[in-house]
Amino acid sequence: MLIWSWAGQYCRPSSTTGHQMGPLAAGRRLVACLLNISEARNRDAVEKVARAAARKRHGGWREGTSVLNIFSDRDYNRSVITISASVESVGEAVLSACEEACRLVDVRNHIGVHPCLGAVDLIPLYPLGEDVGLEECGIEARVLAARLTELVPGTAAFYFGSADMPLHRGLAQRRKEIGWFRKTTDLSCTQPDVGGRPQSRYGLTGVGASPYVMNCNVTITTEDLSIGRKVASGLRESTPGGLPGVQVLALPHKGAVEIACNVESVQGAPPAEHWPSFSVGGSTYYHIPASLISTRVAELAGQHGVDMEGALLVGFTPQECRLLAEHAISQGIGEYWREQHGARM
Repeated sequence: MLIWSWAGQYCRPSSTTGHQMGPLAAGRRLVACLLNISEARNRDAVEKVARAAARKRHGGWREGTSVLNIFSDRDYNRSVITISASVESVGEAVLSACEEACRLVDVRNHIGVHPCLGAVDLIPLYPLGEDVGLEECGIEARVLAARLTELVPGTAAFYFGSADMPLHRGLAQRRKEIGWFRKTTDLSCTQPDVGGRPQSRYGLTGVGASPYVMNCNVTITTEDLSIGRKVASGLRESTPGGLPGVQVLALPHKGAVEIACNVESVQGAPPAEHWPSFSVGGSTYYHIPASLISTRVAELAGQHGVDMEGALLVGFTPQECRLLAEHAISQGIGEYWREQHGARM
């Protein structure tokens, strides 16, 4: 049986909510940061990191910024905090959240099935519209990485995507190069792109920019990780017959196996009418619908006598994220995630 669940799915505000799309939403050069921190079991710590993004250092709301969603997974011991602001101001919000995460999270104590190397594990910036380009987001990501390593001595970062100049290597490639998938704990020989030798309590952080990446997790009814890996291989973009833009891991999760997919946006015209598309910097991008991922998982799992149990879209599609960011910021809702009830522990 297919069970779809959304963690923070956007619903267009109606006139009865008291939140109207206002003129302040127009003209904002919005970006989103899906900040990944290696903590999900301490709810108070995760919320403090989110509040640090939404509030100024000395009190009061950070104008033009909203934390749209928090998604936490206890088995993974990982939280994704969706922060939105203009490209000019997103750095301050994300930097404050990262400083708080470095204060509260010690990656040496991390216990969870999801790979990670840093207390702040990933800082990706995604442009949310035509008026912000990837190059600009890449420059902002590099500035953010430099400031983090200056403000928190012992932190270090590697670049990916448009921040990785001039190579523009993707996140999956960079993670392979530094041993992220092996959950390497000895970083003494690691050469970060910015910062000195990483201290063990902070670890190593990925900082970059790319077209929007969704997270879609599908559960199959088995504890056999070898089956999960076969299903994952059949989905992976790099495999013949794989799905465009899909990077995937098979992980043990709540007594079953979860097929955890990063769904990257692909440049070009969508191959089918029902595939969503959007524009960034004059270029068209599309992403595979999450429903097609779940269908393929069900087919592949069925070949091994296993059923699909359910699917979870973590956060938002790029189109939903932009609409929600415009709405929340125009209404001055700094902690929109509280209205979403999106913190899952």
